[in-house]
Amino acid sequence: MSALPAMESLDVTGKTVLLRLDINSPIEKETRRIKNTNRISKSIPTLNALFEKGARIAIIAHQGDTEDYQNLIPLREHAELLTKMTGHPVRYIDDVAGPAAQDAIRSLKDGEAVILGNLRYLAEEVSVFEKVVPLEPKDMKDVFLVRNLAPLCDCYINDAFAAAHRKSPSMVAFQELLPSAAGPLFCNEVAALDKVMSHPERPSVFVLGGARIGDAFGMMEQVLSTNKADTILTCGVTGNVFLLASGINIGGPSRDFLEKRGLLQYVDQAAQYLRDYPGKIAVPSDLAYSSNGQRAEAPVSQLPEDQAFLDIGSKTIEQYCERILSAGTIFVNGPAGVYEELLFRNGTEQLFHAIADSKGYSVIGGGDSVTAAQSLIDIKKIDYVCTAGGAMVRYLSGKKLPLIIAMQNAHA
Repeated sequence: MSALPAMESLDVTGKTVLLRLDINSPIEKETRRIKNTNRISKSIPTLNALFEKGARIAIIAHQGDTEDYQNLIPLREHAELLTKMTGHPVRYIDDVAGPAAQDAIRSLKDGEAVILGNLRYLAEEVSVFEKVVPLEPKDMKDVFLVRNLAPLCDCYINDAFAAAHRKSPSMVAFQELLPSAAGPLFCNEVAALDKVMSHPERPSVFVLGGARIGDAFGMMEQVLSTNKADTILTCGVTGNVFLLASGINIGGPSRDFLEKRGLLQYVDQAAQYLRDYPGKIAVPSDLAYSSNGQRAEAPVSQLPEDQAFLDIGSKTIEQYCERILSAGTIFVNGPAGVYEELLFRNGTEQLFHAIADSKGYSVIGGGDSVTAAQSLIDIKKIDYVCTAGGAMVRYLSGKKLPLIIAMQNAHA
């Protein structure tokens, strides 16, 4: 990948900077408050660097999506957290790009910041809209967001790698009009993933779990066919799919779960990977389930038909931990089981402790993985915690990301 224009290349002193962050955060359903600040925390060094140079900072960001309206909330709490973490006031304006937002940008003084309203309130920013009316960046210059904000700003900085797979105006259009650069977090994310993919220390071990198995299958072919992964340790729903592909009866409840979510489609693909890459993909040897409110385990050859299997068993944990502790590179996407429940926490907790204790270079990505790691281990023992989920998967799958293309073609 050709070099990205870096933030350090721009003179931002006294200039109005349009800063695109990804601070989209998990939300507690009951309180509608932020429950994980990983992405917000990772944005602080970029903000502080701009404050120190006396930039006038207009922040644009999104929160939530149209598939889960509980997470689609204003950015007021984000502004409060940014204020607390930077030690600099970050005002909030509940307007995305209208008159109030424009006035707020015009009134900025050197070393001041404002965060505008949730970008997801704009139809042009919603991914569904992108698919219905596919546009190129050059065609987005006259959309509401860009035509209203670009004339008020001197330059554009994107530090939102976690949304790099989104071809929306806030991500790819301002580069057509303003001097543009990638923020430090953006560059760090790409560097960490390149280290996993371009020159991994051997053996390279991928731990792929969780319930979003499309993510696992999205990168599996790429890392196996290019020999970037020496071993893939499957667990969670991904592990159950590979067990089915291996001819193992995983029980009625687990099969029903896969069927209801349309995940049985991956079984044939998993079987093909097992044939094409013999010895490269590890599947669980035992699984855990609940019996009379207690944790029970069974080898995969003797799984009870009427149980749901929500964690890997002790033998699998021991086998996987051994591989992790001897790895030179470790990449993790997805927990090993339903770690939120005490009965099924053991797999995720033990694997994550092994990752933290390993001397290999470790990268954790995906929201569920990061949340699990933060609750179970000292996250500082992980070499790099990626803010991205979908963008990370697509990057590791070898796909070109709209944001990276836009930054490489950025207006000088």
